[in-house]
Amino acid sequence: MLKQNNHSNRRIVLASRPKGAPVPDNLRLETADLPHPDDRQVLLRTVYLSLDPYMRGRMSDAESYSAPVAIGEVMGAGTVSRVVESKHPDYKTGDWVLNYGGWQDYSLADGKALKKLDDDLLAHPSWALGVLGMPAFTAYMGLMDIGQPKTGETLVVAAATGAVGSVVGQVAKLKGCHTVGIAGGQDKCRYAEEVLGFDTCIDRRADDFAQRLAKACPDGIDIYYENVGGAVFDAVMPLLNTSARVPLCGLIAQYNMQALPEGPDRLSLLMGLLLRKRIRIQGFIIAQDYAHHYDEFIQVMAPWVKQGKIQMREDIVDGLENAQQAFIGLLQGKNFGKLVVRVGNDSL
Repeated sequence: MLKQNNHSNRRIVLASRPKGAPVPDNLRLETADLPHPDDRQVLLRTVYLSLDPYMRGRMSDAESYSAPVAIGEVMGAGTVSRVVESKHPDYKTGDWVLNYGGWQDYSLADGKALKKLDDDLLAHPSWALGVLGMPAFTAYMGLMDIGQPKTGETLVVAAATGAVGSVVGQVAKLKGCHTVGIAGGQDKCRYAEEVLGFDTCIDRRADDFAQRLAKACPDGIDIYYENVGGAVFDAVMPLLNTSARVPLCGLIAQYNMQALPEGPDRLSLLMGLLLRKRIRIQGFIIAQDYAHHYDEFIQVMAPWVKQGKIQMREDIVDGLENAQQAFIGLLQGKNFGKLVVRVGNDSL
């Protein structure tokens, strides 16, 4: 039974900054008064909350592309919500909206950052946080604009059953690429091959992972979609072809690091490789670099999803009170698919 009510607002705030991997005490569940909308505001009740790896960066106060969450502040997140009270002419009670409500039962909005869900999404509102939302948008734009896939090329992507990686692989396959996924465990690899349509998927936990990856890419790697880093990238580097492209959207293996890992001078090795093989590696932030392409993405992705050409598995956790442990598990690779917290019931 989900615990939302209409008298108070549960919220999860940043209690302290993590040192290394986050622990439950870094986040605190508290109860506050229910907010009330002023003129031209709406009160929103969170139904679905998106958990994503980038949130780990916002828990730290290191310089980044967005401001850190302040101690005592509600953790930010994309949410799918319903309007429960409106003093804004463009929204009425019951409307489904995509917003940035954060880790809480209720939030206020002035209408500027809200987006009503299209009719096609009303049957699956949580898709606005996944296969038709930010993760798939990230996958599509990074692959198409930076990766520039061509028929016959080899694409490799890690976290192949995750929200981003799964879409990267499926779109690359539609574009005629030989697709190689990397995932943690045989169940995920089997899913990548049998459901998502990857040509093959390599278990990153295998003792001979690097050798298996090389065997799966006999012609080298033309596109490596980077969202993990760490040992996976170490295995990928020697396989990159001349003029390979590397879209970089995340480095989940390094988010909890407090110092550089011991070992060879990876930067020097990488710089030499980039020079010799004229490799293009480009980082990007979807909200800052491609926001104006969102309609273009939806026009392409929505028909693919409707036709069953693109699929995304959801890993849904019930209850706001379980968000902390779900997020910690996400950083450890325990989720299987797009991680979403169902905070409240669909009905008003």
